[in-house]
Amino acid sequence: MAITIRTPQEIEKMRRSGHVVREVLEHVRQAVRPGATTLDLERAAAAKIRELGATPAFKGYRGYPCALCTSINSEVVHGIPSAERELRDGDIVSIDTGVVMDGYYGDSAITVAVGSKVAEKAQKLLAVTEASLDSAIRAVKPGATLGDVGAAVQETVEAEGFSVVRDFVGHGIGTHLHEDPQVPNYGTPGCGPKLKAGMVLAIEPMVNAGGAAVKVLKDGWTTVTRDGSWSAHFEHTVAVTKEGALVLTQ
Repeated sequence: MAITIRTPQEIEKMRRSGHVVREVLEHVRQAVRPGATTLDLERAAAAKIRELGATPAFKGYRGYPCALCTSINSEVVHGIPSAERELRDGDIVSIDTGVVMDGYYGDSAITVAVGSKVAEKAQKLLAVTEASLDSAIRAVKPGATLGDVGAAVQETVEAEGFSVVRDFVGHGIGTHLHEDPQVPNYGTPGCGPKLKAGMVLAIEPMVNAGGAAVKVLKDGWTTVTRDGSWSAHFEHTVAVTKEGALVLTQ
């Protein structure tokens, strides 16, 4: 495993990419409403990325066709935007995107409630998933381990009766979208590679209301829960500094 240590100058470039990702996600969040299609969200994102002078990180990556992943309800990750997928009042939709600027990547995801009729359990799923990401970020500091980060997610999620997806994990990020190390959302405190200042991680809990098992659909991308339970996804790009975590996509 070759984990790259980034210079402060490189991290500053990644912070610029991260700010663009955040602007894009906030722009797309405004477009989330009953009756909108996931293709509407994709078009909003693509236009904003262009306007901000960045390049979509996902489009063309291993053949993926879009700038966004839009995953509704029981879809966990990698849902492909489509004119046929219309958002309904009460849905939740995960919106995941990345950009590259000046050769450096940023990657982030949010899950958004659609309309005003979202069930209490779904609202709790969103809150717990976001809280698990916050717990993971608090665990990031030099000398901590990847096991500490994963355990922080797992403990937060499982204490509320939800499940952590194990088939997909976070990752290092920098001059490539996916770099070493893998960043699981589960783990044992004190285990795994030690964190060092200059490492940059995309931490991305994917949390199911039911069981942890998932499957990939025939399109080769869209991943859903096996039991049909709903799923939420939040992600930040986080640099390890001497002082602790620096969130680059805030």
